[in-house]
Amino acid sequence: MTSRSLALPSAPSTLLGVITAGTDYSRAIHVAAVVGVTLLTALAAQISVPLPFTPIPFTLQPMVVLIGGAALGARLGLASQVLYLLLGAIGLPVFAASPILPQGFARFFGPTAGFLLAYPLAAWVTGTLAERRFDRKYLTSILAMTAGLLVYMTSGVLRLAYGPPVPMGLMAALQVGFFPFVLADALKICLAAGVLPSIWRFLGRQ
Repeated sequence: MTSRSLALPSAPSTLLGVITAGTDYSRAIHVAAVVGVTLLTALAAQISVPLPFTPIPFTLQPMVVLIGGAALGARLGLASQVLYLLLGAIGLPVFAASPILPQGFARFFGPTAGFLLAYPLAAWVTGTLAERRFDRKYLTSILAMTAGLLVYMTSGVLRLAYGPPVPMGLMAALQVGFFPFVLADALKICLAAGVLPSIWRFLGRQ
């Protein structure tokens, strides 16, 4: 049995799939890529800006989640974010700083829980569209990133509105979890959507 037959599943149409196609070290590369995206997600969490009018900080994590999902594909993108949440759950300092809750499992009961728990699904959605070559051109890349971001925002707002510990209602949840971030998130999408098409163009020239 070859190392290639033991490789983690990676769609051949994704960036990772193309890079590792035909190599003898695809399994190791896939594992390294998943861990790398996990670490980048944790690093992006450390670049957070608390806002006085909402318990949700501004971070760069959504960009990493979406770009990582597109580059790795649906299943590996999801795996990278599941690993991130597991590391956070056992208490490693991978979540953004919070004046309300410490690092660890308690974060899954705080105001950012809905956003955090949506990371795997957001990466999967974006990765699924990337496997259908949405990441090859800028406009379709925007669509893929927007789909993933909508999953992320919907989960976060609904958890704030109706979830524990204190449901605040939909309008209040929108005021603290959506409206303050919508313009910044639109800018993130415009930036994130240009990353993979640029890499594909570079690879095409090679």
